[in-house]
Amino acid sequence: MPKVATRFAPSPTGALHIGGVRTALFNWLFSKNQKGTFHLRIEDTDKERSKEEHKIQIIKSLKWIGIEHDGEEYIQSQKIENHIKIANELLKKGNAYKCYCSAEEIEEQKKRARQKKMPYIYNRKWRDADEKDTPKDIKPVIRFKSKIEGNSKLNDLVQGNIEIENNTIEDFIILRNDGTPTYNLSATVDDHQMGMTHIIRGDDHKINTFKQIQIYQAMGWDVPEFAHIPLIHTIEGKKLSKRDNASTLDDYSKIGIMPDALRNYLLRLGWSYKDKEIFTLEESIEHFNLAGIGKSPSKLDMSRILSMNEHYIKTINENDLYQCLDEYCKIYKEEIKNDKEIKVKSSLSFLKNKAKTLEDVYNNSKFIINDEVNFNEDDIKLIDDKAKKIISEFIKELSSISKINKENLEPVVNNLIKINDTNFKGVGQPIRIGLTGSKFGPGLYDIVIALGKEEVLKRLAKIISQN
Repeated sequence: MPKVATRFAPSPTGALHIGGVRTALFNWLFSKNQKGTFHLRIEDTDKERSKEEHKIQIIKSLKWIGIEHDGEEYIQSQKIENHIKIANELLKKGNAYKCYCSAEEIEEQKKRARQKKMPYIYNRKWRDADEKDTPKDIKPVIRFKSKIEGNSKLNDLVQGNIEIENNTIEDFIILRNDGTPTYNLSATVDDHQMGMTHIIRGDDHKINTFKQIQIYQAMGWDVPEFAHIPLIHTIEGKKLSKRDNASTLDDYSKIGIMPDALRNYLLRLGWSYKDKEIFTLEESIEHFNLAGIGKSPSKLDMSRILSMNEHYIKTINENDLYQCLDEYCKIYKEEIKNDKEIKVKSSLSFLKNKAKTLEDVYNNSKFIINDEVNFNEDDIKLIDDKAKKIISEFIKELSSISKINKENLEPVVNNLIKINDTNFKGVGQPIRIGLTGSKFGPGLYDIVIALGKEEVLKRLAKIISQN
């Protein structure tokens, strides 16, 4: 048996779609589980829409989620001559033929099929034509001579046995009249020349698989094994498309979804192993198999992604969490200054409380990260004369404390509650607003300890000096 080899073959015509990421993940995990290789093929033959920036983004996105391919990227556009050569070989062997139908003729056939409410299949007009009867002033397309009789069977590694009637597969075009190869030809030739043993892709490719198997057989090549994964749907049950919100990795990265959490979510989206929910990377590789993939479409559930991300934020080593937060801030917010690093790191135990995303952790940390307090307009109105009196008394008491900790702060706050005939909110709210700009946020003692005595006194002195 040859060594297992899989591939992921995106087109660089836009950002990497979440469904594509899951397909890449399943291919990568299967190869790693089988001690095989995983390859990246860039299908860039659509010259109009293919862009270098999209290719770079695809590679970067895969790396972000932990998927790295073996060897160099395989660039399809550099292999076009190989594809054309195989088309001509199929022509010589009698497995393909030149078709001279005009675009108008094809459109007329399609129109008639629509009127009869039947699927369109090319009428094979030129399939058995004599070469001497062909027009000399028309550039033909080359069509593959598909089987007409009998059935074809596919032992799909996910879907099980699939059987179709051969006469439902049209004589598909393998070379356009401008001499360029089509997807089914290029993908088949590339997969053969790359030595792919398993083709794992979305189940919208099933009909392509039957076409491609016929090319393999016509060329006398070994046919790889095929596995068709059910597509990802929206929560409403519609097919997920690139136009949907949160359909690309960038959409998740921007709101602070961590790569390990998203990878774990995508692993479990349509695949299961016993009743296990959380998988380390090593466990994912160890347990992944094609038998665990379900046959029905999976629904992308944002609330589940957030829940998974919250789990990772809560349980990850805090040094690692800080690294993730630091990287997130550099890309999407503002860089955390060196003098703030220790304060943020030492406060992560409460900054991550109830945080579902890195953006939540960042928002909880803003009172530390920012030198200036940005006040909420409605909350600043709560700093009336009574609030300023409480803040002044707190400043006086805090100034006399040598060590800032909860044990030393609690008696101060309790005393202020008593002498001002109020409650914890009456004391805590104005102090919290003075220190963070908002009445919402982390606990009062956590805020004071995180900022430190000097910064607390400076901020509170500023708030009571304002009108």
